[in-house]
Amino acid sequence: MYYNPYFYPYPYYISTPRHHYSVHPPDYWNFPHEGGFGNFNVDGKRRLKDYGKQPFVININEATKQNNTYRTALWTGTHLQTTLMSIGVGEDIGLEMHPDVDQFLRIEKGHGIVQMGKSKNNLNFYRNVYDDSAIFIPAGTWHNLTNRGNIPLKLYSIYAPPNHPFGTVHVTKKDAIASEEGLGH
Repeated sequence: MYYNPYFYPYPYYISTPRHHYSVHPPDYWNFPHEGGFGNFNVDGKRRLKDYGKQPFVININEATKQNNTYRTALWTGTHLQTTLMSIGVGEDIGLEMHPDVDQFLRIEKGHGIVQMGKSKNNLNFYRNVYDDSAIFIPAGTWHNLTNRGNIPLKLYSIYAPPNHPFGTVHVTKKDAIASEEGLGH
């Protein structure tokens, strides 16, 4: 009979290593980027930047809640892009339409209202959204998301194909409007 001293039949995984990833994330989380803790700020939180076109894993819930900019591109690939957003109290994303881009929004913190429609004068789709809401926006649909809460609305957005240049960071909505002027966004 074959003997393996490291084998424990289920459910006896008593020798399984215990890691405290929140204190010291393992090096392999950063592969293939700069190794070790190079992707973390001094407070131990992940540096929010565009990690695109490389294999990448992140706790999207924590990264979304950590983000304090209006928009930060987190990962930009050839066919897909993820951005993190923080919408201030009483503010909105702004009425927009992407003719060739499908969009997915996920609310991680806060609540608001989403409006959609076939024309900007006919937003006949209204829904209240809150933590864990998923919003699907087909290409060519006019839409807006307004923060109706008393804390910043934290969400992430997935665009297919990408909608913003690699490395996009808009600290405020005003910055986003200025940089996208004339681009049709």
